Amino acid sequence: MTRILGIETSCDETSASVLSGAGDTVTMESLVILSQDVHRIFGGVVPELASRQHLTAIVPVVERALSDASMQMSDLDAIAVTHAPGLVGALLVGVSFAKALAYVRNIPCVGVHHMEGHLFATALEHPDAVPPFTALLVSGGHTLLLDVDAWGAYRLLGRTRDDAAGEAFDKVAKLMGLPYPGGPHVERLAATGDPARFRFTRPMLRRNQQPGDEDYYDVSFSGLKTAVLNAVRGGTANDYPHIARAFHDALVETLVEKTMRAVEQFGRERVVLGGGVAGNRTLAAAMRARASRVGAAVFAPSARLATDNAAMIARAGLFHFERGERAPLDLNAFASLPIPGLVRA
Repeated sequence: MTRILGIETSCDETSASVLSGAGDTVTMESLVILSQDVHRIFGGVVPELASRQHLTAIVPVVERALSDASMQMSDLDAIAVTHAPGLVGALLVGVSFAKALAYVRNIPCVGVHHMEGHLFATALEHPDAVPPFTALLVSGGHTLLLDVDAWGAYRLLGRTRDDAAGEAFDKVAKLMGLPYPGGPHVERLAATGDPARFRFTRPMLRRNQQPGDEDYYDVSFSGLKTAVLNAVRGGTANDYPHIARAFHDALVETLVEKTMRAVEQFGRERVVLGGGVAGNRTLAAAMRARASRVGAAVFAPSARLATDNAAMIARAGLFHFERGERAPLDLNAFASLPIPGLVRA
């Protein structure tokens, strides 16, 4: 059994978690997530402030994670840390701390790709959310559709060509004067809207698309965002619930249909959702309703594991640790980096 500490500082959550186990049999001993509310004032994450907040929080957050797990530093076998992608300054706080701690304790350190962590997150709550499966990763910075044949073997099917799904939520929320982060607020407002008042085109979703077409799996939300902007400018605040509903319906339907194309083409029986937008209950419900037609099961993480968290980093780190991977002392942070094992379909 391996006991591994995970550290996550890629954006505006300082998180630490301790896992124990082997293979897909893992116990989450603790998970601490400290969110930085200061960014709400600015309507988005301010990188310099994020880095400074991580510097202040990293030590007490790690200490609390160890305390909650009833462990000492000496009990750890390895440390996993997010090293890409994300805000470089924020990432460097976690990477520097993890390397120093690993060096002092003379234990291995493993670098983890943030989006690969999201692939593993759902399995911490749903033991059946393991490969093979179709994965939809939807967050503030990324929208990826993957075919996952095995852990570490990821086939990239589609991605966003502009705004990520979470980014689109945030921008639409800002247009309507809703707080940051915008996703939950837009979803709640949309639930009160009339779906017949407005209708927006489902972006890059046409019936005559065929496998092999460049846009068969890809998504694009910039045009949808512009449609919302025009509707907001041409209406009043009374229209906002209906505009939010039209936006929400268009985005959800697009993501569901693109995902189900992959399920049907590759014959997968499982769909795994990951990333902050995976906490959207409307998306999960729509995906389950659509997947039930072909007998596929859908697994979505809880809100706690959908957000950026260190448990998913520890879980992905455990996988790489068990494969014998070790990070060198010059492990660095990167704002952008492909998921390891990723190939284009």
